Amino acid sequence: MMPPGLVSNLQEVLLSRKGESNSNANAEQEQSVEALEPVEFDDSKPIVLVTNSDGVDSPGLTHLVQALVQQGLYNVHVCVPQSDKSASGHSVTLRETVEAASAKVCGATAFEISGTPVDCVSLALSGALFSWSKPTLVVSGINRGSNCGHHMLYSGVVAGAREALLWGVPALSISLNWKKDESQEDDFKDAVSVCLPLVNAAIKDVEKGTFPKSCFLNIEIPTSPLSNKGFKLTKQSMRKSTLNWLAVSSSRYPPGHFMANQGGLGLQFAQLGRDASAAGAARRLATQKKNLEIVESTGAAGKSDPNRVKKYFRLEFLDKEQEEGDEDLDYRALENGYVAVTPQFLSPLIESDIQMACSDWVSTVLPDGQ
Repeated sequence: MMPPGLVSNLQEVLLSRKGESNSNANAEQEQSVEALEPVEFDDSKPIVLVTNSDGVDSPGLTHLVQALVQQGLYNVHVCVPQSDKSASGHSVTLRETVEAASAKVCGATAFEISGTPVDCVSLALSGALFSWSKPTLVVSGINRGSNCGHHMLYSGVVAGAREALLWGVPALSISLNWKKDESQEDDFKDAVSVCLPLVNAAIKDVEKGTFPKSCFLNIEIPTSPLSNKGFKLTKQSMRKSTLNWLAVSSSRYPPGHFMANQGGLGLQFAQLGRDASAAGAARRLATQKKNLEIVESTGAAGKSDPNRVKKYFRLEFLDKEQEEGDEDLDYRALENGYVAVTPQFLSPLIESDIQMACSDWVSTVLPDGQ
């Protein structure tokens, strides 16, 4: 168990953040994110690697990195997908060249990768991209949408944290329970204010050797972050969705469709996030057009088959009613307004021991947690 007093009362920190004056908030908003220049590397500071699955232009990434950089406590490095890779699971890119392009993300040293979240983490930790190979902590998020139960198996943001653990690096995955027609982009900034004390506490305890080993923490933040009831240590539920495939007319391609050219090769266009900046959208659109030209030129020797049957489908997740009544399950705690903190393991054989160690740590860092 972590000795008491190492971390200040987290709930008081959260309350103080809620009570910040509007003038301070406005002053922060006036500071230009784009104007922040990369901070020089400081050997005396811990290294924090940030990744996600929503892509380089996601507001969850922007607000999280901005907050970490502004604290001035860490060397903040970012390695994220160029485009939205949600629900990519623990997939990697094989037999294809992955591009790493420098990016401007709130003053952090950043690269956007033409691959999956797992590609981003493994490349960053390999020593091939950055001058270091083992950061103090990997933070994956903040994701648009919750990842409870079986959703973690499909989740790209959770996979980013899992990959870090496979490399022996402590990690957190963070998601906001985003709801259409209810959530707003500013909710990501509020979500950062909720989770940042936990991130800081984790970094301190990793350095002291008291952070739980052999697991990473999946953190789920309620739809209204500042109205949360506190942190709650939870268990992964069996919550799952139905994978529903919809037939789509061949005369109209849906967003994210797979375009096939005459040579039988194709190029998958990732839908640009609606919150993507105009500059980011234009850059990726130019890249997509360029790649399409390359694909079409390499497949020019092929011949199309007019008799070949082609059908188009689009996948959607349909949530099912859950019958699990345990209030300590992740989605139950989230629905009840708590910040759900769920330990995730690689080896189920030692789960009970890790669960106890993690419970001790969380209950110490989060004094008012349940």
